[in-house]
Amino acid sequence: MGTFLYEAMNSVGQSVKGEVDANTSDDAAAKVRAMGNFPTRIKEKAGAKKGPAKSGGPGGGGTGAAGGSGGGTGQARRSVGAVNKKLLTTFTRQLSTLIDAGLPILRSLRILEQQQKPGMLRVAIRMVAEDVEGGATLSEAMARHPKAFDRLYTNMVRAGELGGVLDVILQRLADFMEKSQALKRKVVGAMIYPIAVLTFAVLIVSGLMMFIIPQFNSIFQDMGSKMPAMTKALLDLSAWMKNYGWILIVSIPAAGFATIKVLKTSPGGRLFIDRCKLGIPIFGRIASKTAVARFTRTLGTLLTAGVPILEALQITRDTAGNEVYSRALARVHDGIREGESFAGPLRQAKIVEPMVVNMIDVGEETGELDKMLNKVADTYDDEVETLVASMVSLMEPVMVIGLGVIVGFIVVSLFMPMVGMLEAVQGQSAGGK
Repeated sequence: MGTFLYEAMNSVGQSVKGEVDANTSDDAAAKVRAMGNFPTRIKEKAGAKKGPAKSGGPGGGGTGAAGGSGGGTGQARRSVGAVNKKLLTTFTRQLSTLIDAGLPILRSLRILEQQQKPGMLRVAIRMVAEDVEGGATLSEAMARHPKAFDRLYTNMVRAGELGGVLDVILQRLADFMEKSQALKRKVVGAMIYPIAVLTFAVLIVSGLMMFIIPQFNSIFQDMGSKMPAMTKALLDLSAWMKNYGWILIVSIPAAGFATIKVLKTSPGGRLFIDRCKLGIPIFGRIASKTAVARFTRTLGTLLTAGVPILEALQITRDTAGNEVYSRALARVHDGIREGESFAGPLRQAKIVEPMVVNMIDVGEETGELDKMLNKVADTYDDEVETLVASMVSLMEPVMVIGLGVIVGFIVVSLFMPMVGMLEAVQGQSAGGK
């Protein structure tokens, strides 16, 4: 029998600390949960009599909750940078499979490290394995590399460790990451085509205005006749672009990009940018539905893993990706802490459709809030896909018509003086006869 120090969250989301006597770290975690708390860290008290060693996951492998024993070495080392999300998803699914097969966690990590190609993820796996071998839990080892394993990832792993269902949680986490990446690919992929078309259109028109049209200017001046207003306006615009207008055309996107980067450094700036995004026709609806799908899927996945709702809301708020929704979730968090339901503060925030609020309300009443949130996410994923397809279908004819109008204006403006010159020549020939 030994003494374990624990840190946990109570039913209202407050942090609590204390001691508990138990034979193993798993027994200590079970006693803490029996008190109505959610354990976040368990560590054997220094100098206390040690009980029989027991692993914190299937197959052992040194993932017991003697959390701080390997902390000194791990904390002293640098943390790795960001890793490829697709590779991380594959690693998560493979780790789940190996643990489900009964392999110790440490051995599973070593196997996956050898399979990885040289890169940041391989370095991250090696450093995590070293920390686990030193006595840290898997979640603690991963938490030391926040750029590789974000807060959502490490909290899911921690919930799986404490619940003894790490393989199941990793599988759900891999599913969540795949769906999130699929949604992102749909939106980004749909935007590539119109952006590419607009970029080439601007380059072509700029080339015409700066290099081709000025050649006609000398021809028209030699003619000596009065130029139509359209032609004069085109030549003036061409001269402006050739002299210094191109600087303005290049600097406007650069200045806009720099301004956005600066604004994103402050909460108020991020709120302003996200509100502007939501106000853009069509694109605003896509951004709104994408944000709803993201936060409902994140929250639903965390609740399914057994993370307390207040902690899950904090994680979801930090990973919402939209300041408008992040602040609304903060108000929902405060409301639940004060005893309100989830649906009430969300309805007052007015950031989601009534259907979403009603589904969440039903989920709370039936005790299946996690399932209802995942259903909302699936519904909104489908709606985003439909909206994106509709936007692309609408933008194609708009871009073609717009480019046609520009090219048509250039052609008509250039040919009008030539038509006048031909008519004058014909009139002179007729008069001579």
